[in-house]
Amino acid sequence: MSELRKDPVVGRWVIISTERARRPSDFPPAPVRPGQSACVFCPGHEDRTPPEILAGRGSGSPPNGPGWTFRVVPNKFPALRIEGELEPSGDGLYDRMHGIGAHEVIIESPEHAGSLATMSADAAADVLLAYRERILDLKKDGRFQYALIFKNHGEAAGASLEHPHSQLIATPIIPIMVTEELEGSAQYYRMKERCVWCDIVRQERRGRTRVILEQDGMVALAPFAPRFPFETWILPARHRAAFEESDLGEVRALAGMLQAFLGRMNAVLTDPPYNFMLHTAPLQDGALDHFHWHLEVIPKLTRVAGFEWGSGFFINSVPPEDAAAALRKARG
Repeated sequence: MSELRKDPVVGRWVIISTERARRPSDFPPAPVRPGQSACVFCPGHEDRTPPEILAGRGSGSPPNGPGWTFRVVPNKFPALRIEGELEPSGDGLYDRMHGIGAHEVIIESPEHAGSLATMSADAAADVLLAYRERILDLKKDGRFQYALIFKNHGEAAGASLEHPHSQLIATPIIPIMVTEELEGSAQYYRMKERCVWCDIVRQERRGRTRVILEQDGMVALAPFAPRFPFETWILPARHRAAFEESDLGEVRALAGMLQAFLGRMNAVLTDPPYNFMLHTAPLQDGALDHFHWHLEVIPKLTRVAGFEWGSGFFINSVPPEDAAAALRKARG
């Protein structure tokens, strides 16, 4: 079983996941990335994944067979497992607990060469609605404190399979990066009685120099202090702490914005590898006045090296104003 261990200096939890070492890609020599005929996510290969948790299917289409538009399945090589109890314990100053959580894969399309950027608007919205439904379901489990949706697109961004997919990991603790956002935004709220994310959206909409796109109540902007070239945040203009509380119209608006942004990013940067991460409120916190869900999109254009790892400073060679200008001019 995996194990969660806490760093006693900074409070960061790590997952010690020996079961992940069973993945064939973890052992040299690295296998050739499979094409469509060998892809475990393609239609006709449903028996090569764990049974589906959720799927988009037409009438008469049986579970775990062809005929789907998207599928959600447990990760075959999970970082955390849903079975068992946390059983937190201490070993002197060290804290640990069993690696309990959920690790799921959202197979976004039956098309091996498809992508969120190019699929139909309805299909993209269905994928994001699947995110919402899975978070709402996992929220019922009191063991889980956080659910992170993320996507690795391209080998350089960490994708081990070409077929379009994203992932969800639910954890029994709140990740340290989200904790930093929660603490920083709570401190701002205590001082000003306003949500810092709402203030960012208001200021950027006035200045416009870092706004990339605005449509249907969603705003895509280059943050004032981005860690990476062309880093982009997508936020609802209206205050909303938890993504899973979004209604159907808001989720469809996010899908449209994400597709529009990815189209522009692909045009400017020639279909780069990228990561995106959905930061939302902790599962058990309910509505928060100081937090605002947001999707962070980071093209994989540079490498994090010794200075960044050693200092926490990031060196970004592209001013966000220039990145936003280039993306505004593009047509996806």
